[in-house]
Amino acid sequence: MISKKNLKNISFLIYGLGLTGKSVVNFFFKNNVRNFKVWDDHNKDLYKNKRTSNLAKTLQNVDYIILSPGVSLTKSKNKNNLIKFKKKIITDLDLFFLVKKFSQSIVVTGTNGKSTTCKILSHILKKNKFQPVLGGNIGSPVLSLKIKKKSTIIIEASSFQLSYSKFIYPNYAILLNITNDHLDWHDNMKDYINSKFKIFENQNKNQFALVNKNYKDLFKKKRLSGKLIVPNLKRYIKLKPNFKNNYLKLNMNDENMSFVYELSKLLKISKKSFFNSLNTFVGLPHRYEIFMKRKNCTFINDSKATSFQSTKFALKNSKNIFWILGGIPKKNDKIILNGLKKNILRSYIIGKHTNFFKKQIKGQIKFYETGTIKKSILRILKDIRNLKKQNTTVLLSPSSASYDQYLNFEKRGEEFKKLSKLYARKYF
Repeated sequence: MISKKNLKNISFLIYGLGLTGKSVVNFFFKNNVRNFKVWDDHNKDLYKNKRTSNLAKTLQNVDYIILSPGVSLTKSKNKNNLIKFKKKIITDLDLFFLVKKFSQSIVVTGTNGKSTTCKILSHILKKNKFQPVLGGNIGSPVLSLKIKKKSTIIIEASSFQLSYSKFIYPNYAILLNITNDHLDWHDNMKDYINSKFKIFENQNKNQFALVNKNYKDLFKKKRLSGKLIVPNLKRYIKLKPNFKNNYLKLNMNDENMSFVYELSKLLKISKKSFFNSLNTFVGLPHRYEIFMKRKNCTFINDSKATSFQSTKFALKNSKNIFWILGGIPKKNDKIILNGLKKNILRSYIIGKHTNFFKKQIKGQIKFYETGTIKKSILRILKDIRNLKKQNTTVLLSPSSASYDQYLNFEKRGEEFKKLSKLYARKYF
C-alpha cells in the first residue's frame, strides 16, 4: 500500500498529461519522488526526460499506473496494454487520500449540479468557521491544493475520475443524482452508475453516505459500510425561506440543497446559520445565470446544460421562452418536452448536428436552423418584436456539449452574454 513514507520506493507511470497528469508530476517533484515515467498519447514534448521509450515494458514493470481522467480504457491507442494491467491503475484521487493529511473530507458526485453544490458547501463552511479547500473536477486538481491539517477538503468527483479509483474513503460521500450522461465514455449505464458508487466502497461504519433516494436499494444491495442517509426533500422545502438569490428560489435546486442541509446537520451547523449562510451565496456562471433584463425580457445563460436532463430544469422554470439549443448531443439522449411545450414560443438550433435536434423536436415545437448564437439572437430579437408577447425569456440551454463550435461551455456562455448585451441595446 502507498504511504508518504514509502512513496520513494514505489515505481509509477503517469498516463495522460493534462491538468491532472501535470499535477501528479509536480507533486512527485515537490516530494522528491523520482522513480516515475510519463506517457501521453498525443503530446510527446512534455517532460521529455521522463517520457518512457518503451511503454509496454514500463506498464509491465511499474507498481502503479496513474491514469488521467480524460483517458478511456476502451478508446486509448494503447487500450490492450492498459486493460492487461488494469489492476495497477489508480488515480490522483487515490494518491491524495493515501498520502495527504487533512481534518476531514467531503466527496460529491452525481450527473447534475455537482459544481454548484460544492461551491455552496464551501461557502457555508467558510461562513461557519471551518477551513474548506475545494478542488477536483472543479478548480485545481487535488494534488495541487494547499491544505493544512485542519482543512476540510471538498472534492467534486466526475465519473471519469472515479472509474479507476481504488483507495478513496471520504468522511462524507454524497451521490446527488444519476441521469443518462457520458455514455460515449462509459460502455453502458451500469458502468456509469458503478463509477459513481466508488465514493462509498472504502468507507467504514463511522463515515457517512448521503445517497439519492433512487439508489438507496442499490446501496443496501452492495452491503456498503458507510452510514446511509437519504435526504428528505419535502422536509427541506418546508424549511426553505424566501431567498434573496433568484437561483436558490428555483425548485430545480431543492433536491441538491436537501443534501447540503443534511450534511450541515452532521457538521453541527445550526438551521438558522445554515439558511443565513445559504442566503448570501451567489450562483455560478453558466448555470441558469440571469445576466440581463431589458424591459419585459429576461436573458438566461444556461450553457452548462450539456444534456436534455439538465435543460429540463430551465424550461420548467421559465415562461415564453425563445430557446437556443444545439451542439454535440450526448449518447442516447432524447428530447421529450411533454408538459414543457407550453413554456416555449420558438426554438433555434445551432451547431453542426442540426439533423439530430430537428428529429427530436419536430412536431413538438416550432424551430429554426440558425447555426450560430449570433444569428439566433438576431432572429430572436425580431421575433420578440413581431410576436409582442409580455415577459419573455431568451434562454441558451443547449442540451449538448460545445466542442463542435467552442472550446468549452464557458466560452459558449460568454459569447452568448456578450452578443446578447450588444444586440439587445438596438432592440430595447
